[in-house]
Amino acid sequence: MLLTAAAVLLLAGSPTASSDEAECHHPATAAGAPKGDADVLLRGEKLKGLPKTELAMVLKAPGDYDGKTVALEGTVRRACERKGCWMELATAATEKGPGVRVTFKDYGFFVPVDSAGRSAKVEGVVKVAELSDERAKHYESEGATVPRGKDGKPREIQLVASGVELRK
Repeated sequence: MLLTAAAVLLLAGSPTASSDEAECHHPATAAGAPKGDADVLLRGEKLKGLPKTELAMVLKAPGDYDGKTVALEGTVRRACERKGCWMELATAATEKGPGVRVTFKDYGFFVPVDSAGRSAKVEGVVKVAELSDERAKHYESEGATVPRGKDGKPREIQLVASGVELRK
């Protein structure tokens, strides 16, 4: 009986990921081929049409939104340069101030690595998070700017998106 390479891997178990991949949570592939027309890219679930929450308000008082599901609009300031597994949403592409790191529910979809500069609508859950120094360094290695509190600890506002709409 001949076994395919895939069957051998399935029976033997897959090789372990490197510590860098495990820390980053970059799966080998993401589901969801690009959907939409040439100017609009849809990823994840279809947006439900939740009332828009002003991004500036979330950035000003993140604790008020922690754990809440919101709809945000903004500009993609940067995206993961490796696989598109996160993007940073801000009120302007060139803004130097705080932004929101958007990751994708269950890592079920990604955005193009060249998403910077696009307009975005996202729906998802806000989380205020303190990062480990290792996680902050990893994000910085992918092109992110990680804000630090007065105590020097890396903290950021995150949104786990269930759906994303990108426009050129």
